[in-house]
Amino acid sequence: MRALKIASAVCLVLLVGASKSGEQSQNWTNYVRIGAYGLSATNAESIVRDAQASHVFGIEVDNDIPGRYESFLDPTAKLNAIRILAEKAHTVGNKAFVYIAGTECITANAKQSQHSVLKDHPEWLQRKITGEPAVFSAEAAFWIRPGDEDVWISPYAQPWRKIYMERVRQIAATGIDGIYVDIPYWMTHFDGWEDSWASFDEFTLAAFRRKTGLDARKELKLGDVSDANFRKWVEFRINTLTDFVREIRDNARAVNPAAIVIPEIYPGIEQEATRVGSDVYQMYAVVDAIAHEYEFGEGDHLASSRSQLEWLFYQAGMLSFRAFAEGKATWMLNYSWDGDKNVDPKEAMKTLAASQVLAGVNFWDAPGHTMSGSNDPTTRTGIFKWIAAHEKTLYLPRVPMHPVGVYFSPTSRNFDAARFLASYRGVLILLLQKHIEFQVVTPRTLASFHGAQLVLPDVTLLTDAETSQLRDFSTKGGQLIVNGASANGLPESKQIVRFKESPGVKYLAGLEKSVEAGSKQAPEEFLAALQPDREFMVEAGPLVATNVGMVDGKPHAFLMNFAGIVPHKNVVPLPESAARVSVAASRKCTLEFLPFLEEPRKISGRGEGNRWVFDLPPFERGAVVWIEDTK
Repeated sequence: MRALKIASAVCLVLLVGASKSGEQSQNWTNYVRIGAYGLSATNAESIVRDAQASHVFGIEVDNDIPGRYESFLDPTAKLNAIRILAEKAHTVGNKAFVYIAGTECITANAKQSQHSVLKDHPEWLQRKITGEPAVFSAEAAFWIRPGDEDVWISPYAQPWRKIYMERVRQIAATGIDGIYVDIPYWMTHFDGWEDSWASFDEFTLAAFRRKTGLDARKELKLGDVSDANFRKWVEFRINTLTDFVREIRDNARAVNPAAIVIPEIYPGIEQEATRVGSDVYQMYAVVDAIAHEYEFGEGDHLASSRSQLEWLFYQAGMLSFRAFAEGKATWMLNYSWDGDKNVDPKEAMKTLAASQVLAGVNFWDAPGHTMSGSNDPTTRTGIFKWIAAHEKTLYLPRVPMHPVGVYFSPTSRNFDAARFLASYRGVLILLLQKHIEFQVVTPRTLASFHGAQLVLPDVTLLTDAETSQLRDFSTKGGQLIVNGASANGLPESKQIVRFKESPGVKYLAGLEKSVEAGSKQAPEEFLAALQPDREFMVEAGPLVATNVGMVDGKPHAFLMNFAGIVPHKNVVPLPESAARVSVAASRKCTLEFLPFLEEPRKISGRGEGNRWVFDLPPFERGAVVWIEDTK
């Protein structure tokens, strides 16, 4: 183990040195403060003026060309509006990106119109296995107006796709900085479609047959994860949409090399990703950023009504996204308040913003369930102003120091979701509450992981490549901590510690009964097996979620407090007054303390045994602390 720690220390020096170049490799997407606006032919100047006044950096405009059949056929007017907006934004040094739909297309007043997608091209539509086309009216979703026709198109409908990609190139040619692709999904989220595992249109069936030789209508058992052919169908659907957004990016870059592409995705780490086919883990590799409309499965996505446990789930999800992103930006389009009479919308906005920026993701404020505007523009301006003043602290790369690794297994999530997710999220929440530095490790980052320990939380399915890399990790001195069930292919070894009962599952079950009581019932044997770093330690209450990393060469801790939060009643946390940070007594340093929406101040330490201890002043929602070495 000692040899591995030495290697890790050498790697840490290299990574810290790389953090400076990490800043250089970041782009404007890492620093956005998003405000959204409806774009017309005449309001570009007023949009940019409002954005500048309210500290918006990263202007989203709603001017959907391919998602509205009229402009899909003739985009001229909308392209001109986008071009003017881009010029106005660039004049003042701002950035702008434009909304387009993914596989959805709406025809306005379809019954009165001579043309609609359904009338002109019914063969393009996604379909259930029974042949029912994906056609919907206003009853299906709030954004569909009465009389409109809403359809969902197969990404394999090549005549549509050819025109779609032409529209993408035309949009990129306007000089706009980015293209925001909303819901590039298989239709499985409207009522009656959830278990359809669509699409079974002729274009898609032919593509699957070419790929696998299988007839999807006859040779797979829908919804049966034990069926090998169904698993091929699930993976095919995920790969299809990943390739679709990759092609959007390739077309945009072909005419505008600086253009960035950002899909909006609502499934996160949960099983819903396999149903709609948009897996953020896969997509991060082929796009520039992802905007998450994250509802974390069974959770509540309104800040005014989240429980403490739902807030902890939220932190676990966002920190997983940051690991998937590998340095790319993570945007959060989530909602603070929608008419909750017992909650002040301004306070809900602040708690939501704190939870996001302290996790290293970019805050997008919007009212209710819409994209544009704000529940309180003045409050948003204040939040954006604070973020702008401290953006380097919040958004420079967070380099792992001496983390405990926690493995995210996409295959286990896809085909053994209930078991894996409870174990995975339980472990992450436990480490957040115990203030132990961790790093989410994925198949893409496994080979470069340099921590001493890697937790496998009910990882029941592994590829041959993953198994080989895990063996290599343990052969070189790394310790695998296997929780609960495990995949075949990992032989018994002194470098493998096994917990038959999954600590994460058991801990999460306790939290679900009572966060307060469950937090006191931590799996001590599992915690004793971990070897967290003692060079930089954080102590705080169990309702403070702590994320640790090296930022700009200095140890940082990002603390988010959820104590006292009560859904629908109180979103302002009770102040945390017992937090402290300690380092080895030999280290000559001070501590910088930056509470949310306040200014930084220096904290002096005191000796306590062989530690140098910094007692933090009380803080409400959260704070960032970091070490400043002195001579």
